[in-house]
Amino acid sequence: MNSAVHAGDFEAATYRKIALKLLPILFAGYFLAILDRVNVGFAKLQMASDLALSDAVYGFGAGVFFIGYFLFELPSNLILQKVGARRWIARIMVTWGLLSMGFMFTGSIGWGGVSAFFGTSDAEFTFYLLRFILGIAEAGFFPGVILYLTFWFPAARRAHVVALFLIAIPLASAIGSPISGLILQFMDGLQGMRGWQWLFLVEGIPAVLLGLVVLKVLPNGPRDAKWLALQERELVEQRLAEDEARKVHIGGRAEFAAIFLDWRIWALALADFSRGIINNALNFWMPTLVQEIGIDRANFLKVGMVTAIPWTLAAIGMVIVARHSDRTGERRWHATLALVVSMIGLLLLAFANGSAVVSIIALTLVATGAMAWLAVFWTIPTAFLSGVAAAGGIAWINALSQLGGFVGPDMLGRIREANDGDGSLAFLFMAGFAVVGAVLTYIIAHQAEGAREPAQ
Repeated sequence: MNSAVHAGDFEAATYRKIALKLLPILFAGYFLAILDRVNVGFAKLQMASDLALSDAVYGFGAGVFFIGYFLFELPSNLILQKVGARRWIARIMVTWGLLSMGFMFTGSIGWGGVSAFFGTSDAEFTFYLLRFILGIAEAGFFPGVILYLTFWFPAARRAHVVALFLIAIPLASAIGSPISGLILQFMDGLQGMRGWQWLFLVEGIPAVLLGLVVLKVLPNGPRDAKWLALQERELVEQRLAEDEARKVHIGGRAEFAAIFLDWRIWALALADFSRGIINNALNFWMPTLVQEIGIDRANFLKVGMVTAIPWTLAAIGMVIVARHSDRTGERRWHATLALVVSMIGLLLLAFANGSAVVSIIALTLVATGAMAWLAVFWTIPTAFLSGVAAAGGIAWINALSQLGGFVGPDMLGRIREANDGDGSLAFLFMAGFAVVGAVLTYIIAHQAEGAREPAQ
């Protein structure tokens, strides 16, 4: 008995050590990725009027990021597996940081006949182009990290670890929103630059610096981790080998063709596509939605503080759900009911009629449900994919889901413009997508249940 307890303590200590070494830097990277991806939502509060960007133009520009992301995500993840996580993740971070800073020049570049050919103003064309290239630059970071975590953690421990990584999404908005509001309000006019220009500059620099840190310190896998003892390394490899053996019993796939031939991958991609529509519409439009519940349009700091409320509660909710899911080993109902919560929030939002209290409650339900679902969801494909199929499959699922990131913000922008700023119809459509995602999650999740045993 004492031997079993000692072994359990050793295993728990080993994985705690790994988590403490890896998760802070991975979390910081994704925090900055989300911040640099969605800070355009705050920049819009000034930039839209400065550059004459309509709701439809903004919605398309916010969403076109995901087209570039979609096109380059799969090859990016395959390159990561070939050249190693350390170098490729560092490359991704440095390039997206530089491009994010480049947005400060959105209104300063003249394109002549090029923008006219596309029927846009110079500012619109620059906005679209930079968003598209930013998507290309960042492509591969998220699925690369999800794949990277499978090099270290077995399936039974992965939901909690993934949740600790994914908590960067709501926290980037919870912490970044007040910071963005501060920059807009108090740096506006400094050195002759508008607040939105400072926003892109100040929030882009940390990604470049952290990318250089990643290049220095991140190990490619357990064998490269000098801080792991031999016995710890052997334990990690043994647990991963046991995972691979269990995958055989549920039709596990390791070959590249599995990416396109396994119906489960396409179903998971459609489920995440549905979630992506909801999550990204929220990411890019929440500052505007919050401002419209009655906050003074010049009080950007207050907008930021109120915007932080739903995301803070979503961060807490996703960790609680993920930990409970890991503890019980149950995935299907945790994930399915999470999207039902989002659906309820979207229906409330559609019929809020401008009520500040109802709107904040609704936004909190939408954010919490979507984030809790995401944390549990990424344990499902890694339960039956391995090898090159894991690298490609994770990227392919996430790449297809990124198209939802285009559809959500663009749809909400077009519907708002066609209905004098009313987005209720868009929220009803999103509630329908939440139902689709919930049904698919319920159907697919049982496929992975045989691959997991609760962590001891």
